[in-house]
Amino acid sequence: MAEDTARQLQARPIPVAKAVPPASAQTTLLIIALVVATLYLGADILVPIALAVLLSFVLTPAVSRLERLRLGRIPSVLLVVILVFAGLAGFGMVVGSQIGDLASNLPTYQRNIHTKLESLRLTAASAGSGGAMKQATDAFHDLRQEFEKVTGQQDPSQNPPTTAGASPTAPSTPTAEREPVPVRVEQPNSSPFEIARDVLGPALAPFATAGMVLVLTIFMLLQREDLRDRLIRLAGSGDLSRTTEAMNDAGERVSRYLLMQCIVNVTYGFPIGVGLWLIGVPNPLLWGLLATVLRFIPFLGPVISAAFPILLSFAVDTGWTLPLLCIGLFVAVELFSNNVVEPWLYGSATGLSSLAIIVAAVFWTTLWGPVGLLLATPLTVCLVVLGRHVPQLHFLEVMLGDRQVLPDEAKLYQRLLARDPIEAAEIAEERMADSSLPEVGDTLLLPALSLAEQDRQRGSLTADGRTAVAEGMAALLDELTESVPAAGKTTDKAPAQTPESAAPAEPAAPPPLVLCIGARNDLDQAAADLLAHLLQTHGVRADVIPCEKVAVRAIASLGASGVAAVALSYLNPSALPHARRLVRRLRLHFGPRVPILLCLWSAHPEADAPDRATAETAADRVATNLTGAVAHLGELDVLEPGDAEAGEDVDAERKTA
Repeated sequence: MAEDTARQLQARPIPVAKAVPPASAQTTLLIIALVVATLYLGADILVPIALAVLLSFVLTPAVSRLERLRLGRIPSVLLVVILVFAGLAGFGMVVGSQIGDLASNLPTYQRNIHTKLESLRLTAASAGSGGAMKQATDAFHDLRQEFEKVTGQQDPSQNPPTTAGASPTAPSTPTAEREPVPVRVEQPNSSPFEIARDVLGPALAPFATAGMVLVLTIFMLLQREDLRDRLIRLAGSGDLSRTTEAMNDAGERVSRYLLMQCIVNVTYGFPIGVGLWLIGVPNPLLWGLLATVLRFIPFLGPVISAAFPILLSFAVDTGWTLPLLCIGLFVAVELFSNNVVEPWLYGSATGLSSLAIIVAAVFWTTLWGPVGLLLATPLTVCLVVLGRHVPQLHFLEVMLGDRQVLPDEAKLYQRLLARDPIEAAEIAEERMADSSLPEVGDTLLLPALSLAEQDRQRGSLTADGRTAVAEGMAALLDELTESVPAAGKTTDKAPAQTPESAAPAEPAAPPPLVLCIGARNDLDQAAADLLAHLLQTHGVRADVIPCEKVAVRAIASLGASGVAAVALSYLNPSALPHARRLVRRLRLHFGPRVPILLCLWSAHPEADAPDRATAETAADRVATNLTGAVAHLGELDVLEPGDAEAGEDVDAERKTA
């Protein structure tokens, strides 16, 4: 019977969660508002749970390592917890002893502060009547007296003189009001129970919270697998892959953040303690330990840890040398930690942007106070992980994460559309730092023009927008090609000397001419301009022809002599009927001797678009990127092999430089 029941339980399928339709924006906002209200109202319950979860992340690796040593689950958990709280107790004892030593020297520090303040008073008094503050005070007092004389008012602080024979208590006018009678409210004597509640209640609250955190941490460590399974069931057992990935991502990020934070804090507190000991600040061990611990609190922690020793340095030294040395020490260590240690260790440890860390600190501090400030970064990391793996919460990753939300081509297109050539040039020049012009054109410039063409087809890009993008791209190409010299223009070798009897050299033949035609609009013309700039770096003459000049009634005026090839630029790969008619028109005008290169910039090179376009349009070659266009022109004998190699050498030399 028991075996049959076991087989039935094993054969029972795992319940799969039904697909839930995506929530609307109003529903999402309502859920967020309810969650925030719950976090605020339930802070007394949720804060210990959050602290226990954070400690569980920290202690789980140590517990797992002890379990692998065959120590057992319960002894491993108890041993780790005892060691942690023993360390905290030792830390408290060291801090307490240091504070007691500091308190014993307070009278000496008080005399030093009094001496320093007296010196400041004497310095201010020695300035005499010429001091700026005294002059301003006297001027304000004189102006006030003149204003009272003009308006006939009297200083209310001065009592009016009494006439002879008049009673000083008699009212000056019949309408004078009597002075109010003071009333004193006496509270009844409080009972001992009420006194104990008012005094001991706030003092015992942190100990009660610590006890709750201790108990919750122990049980979370003992039953971590069971809690994980329950969380997976609540999150969605129908999508175990996504749920597991989200949990692993959150655990790894939080654990890595806490580990890196510990290393950063130690590398910050140890130099502070040693430096304070060297310059002579009392109790350097105390301030080094506080600097290590308080740095776990974002933003405020370093300020608090620096404030106490700096104030103490003012009290210890009767001069100003020690305070200045103390301030310089904290500034130097803080700059080194922020600019060297943290970027080196953190990297992408949290996945949060700098602004997100500040907003998270303000948000969680508002909800949960100082504890919220301590938990701000780990909790926000979990929110970003949820936004990465839950489609309905994707806005959290966009708002708080450190991932690039817009690709470079979208940012470039947006800057061109906004008529901001400076930032557009910065985006392109940053890509040019480690790429050649053809690579930048294929991966950045042409995709930006393709985005503009897609908006044009949807009707969301106006004529002014197309003009802005085309003009901005032309200006951007001029700036980019200034730093890329044309192939063959410069050489390190001196010209060969010919004997006087030798015959004069024949004039060099002009470079081939390639007509780059924007097939349909100014965006296609901008792509043709990009190809023309690239061909010019290879020593080829390239003229950009707008679509109006190849119309039926205008193509006769287009010169045909000296043309080595024609390149048609299309950002819309589905415009093959238009391309077929234009290729036929160009054949009739230039004749069969001029090859025609059809450039379908938005077509995928691995698809069947090139072969299909060649068959439908009768073009000689079809290219889908700038590198392929240059290669096809080389196959058509428009580019010499040496030109392409020289252009590649120029790009390699520019990268090396």
